[in-house]
Formats: sequence, structure tokens, C-alpha cells
Amino acid sequence: MESTKDLEKYTYELLAERGVTLEDIAELVLYVQKPYMPNLSIDECRDSVASVLAKREVHNAILTGVELDKLAEQNKLSQPLQHIVTHDESLYGIDEILAFSIVNLYGSIGFTNYGYLDKVKPGIIKDLDSEVGGRCNTFLDDLVGAVAAAAAGRIAHNEPHRVQHALADE
Repeated sequence: MESTKDLEKYTYELLAERGVTLEDIAELVLYVQKPYMPNLSIDECRDSVASVLAKREVHNAILTGVELDKLAEQNKLSQPLQHIVTHDESLYGIDEILAFSIVNLYGSIGFTNYGYLDKVKPGIIKDLDSEVGGRCNTFLDDLVGAVAAAAAGRIAHNEPHRVQHALADE
């Protein structure tokens, strides 16, 4: 069995290989949490992302999802799964289910953060979802959104006194 530290290191390497950095995810955390915590810093966001990325269940979800994306790129999945994954079919939903294993780390706020990020697709999520570079990121875009959502939820849970109500822009 791999040590948690080894898996964490491999997870960071895998994300980097796919064009995702801790900074990219921290920017998503800031994007989603700033309306509720106006004085939130990017450093706090980075720390929270690093904390989420230190968890073994997060490593397992990312390793599994990215491996499926890579296999799809190599046309190594059986049909009809090959078609479903490479086309990121909207009714597939397993990519979101895998992401939920990360979102669950910080409760319902993680779900709402994730749903919002999945809908608006800001930052690196949009880049991953756009299929630029010919890569299949059916799982990775959702996993990155889930890490950001969990990290934002972690911040809110750890410092609830800082959270303010925010009204949606009309």
C-alpha cells in the first residue's frame, strides 16, 4: 500500500501533468467564497486547498477519475463507455458522483459550492471543460470543482464568524 504522503505527491504531479495547479484551485475557492468572506485572502484559499488535497480519499478520487480520462483519450474503454466518457454525455453523471466523494468532506456547503462551480464553470474548470489540447477531462473538471468546493466549505466551517450573507446580483 502506498503511503498517504506518496499518494499526495503523486496527486499533485498528476494534476500538474493535466495542467492544474494548486493556485488554479485556490482561485476558484476565492471566487466562490469571496462574496461571503470579503476579507478572504488567496493565501487562506491555498492553505485550504492543500488541506483538502492531503486527504487520502481525495487522492483516490483524483487518481481514479484522471485514469479514466486518460484511458478514454487512448480509446481503451469498452463501448458504449468509451463514447459516453469522450463525449462527456450529460446523463452519464458518474463524473459528478465521483466528485461528490470529495464534496462530502465539508457537508452541505460543499454541495452548494460544487453545484455553483459546475454551473458557471469559472477559471480552470472552463479550460478543462473546453477540450482544448485534445484531452478528455470528463472527470477532472468535476474533481477540480469538488476540491475547490470542499476547500471553500472548509474555510466556512473553520471560521463561521467571518461568513456574511450575500445577495445574488440581479
